[in-house]
Amino acid sequence: MAWLLLLLAGFAEIGSVISLKRAEGFKKFFPTVSCLVFGSFSFYFLSLSLKVLPIGPAYAIWTSIGSVGSVLVGMVYFKEPRNSKRIFLILCIIIGAVGVKITSGQ
Repeated sequence: MAWLLLLLAGFAEIGSVISLKRAEGFKKFFPTVSCLVFGSFSFYFLSLSLKVLPIGPAYAIWTSIGSVGSVLVGMVYFKEPRNSKRIFLILCIIIGAVGVKITSGQ
């Protein structure tokens, strides 16, 4: 259950970052509220998962879901650059997070 909560926290983090982009410096009301709501859910679910999971791997995976997801959404919906270097570096983030999890013994 803790891993599911962590996954939910990561996806909420993506929602928060995307809403932050759309809020344009907190000038747009609904994206600003959305950013705050998603961000609150993200931290809430992360805090619940940390009751069971060790902080190192949990945080690494949470930030990886948020960063990789945000980069992918940026490439698809905001037409941000797509190239082999970016894809390679995204894979490095994923490998790093998985590596931290594997070496934690959990």
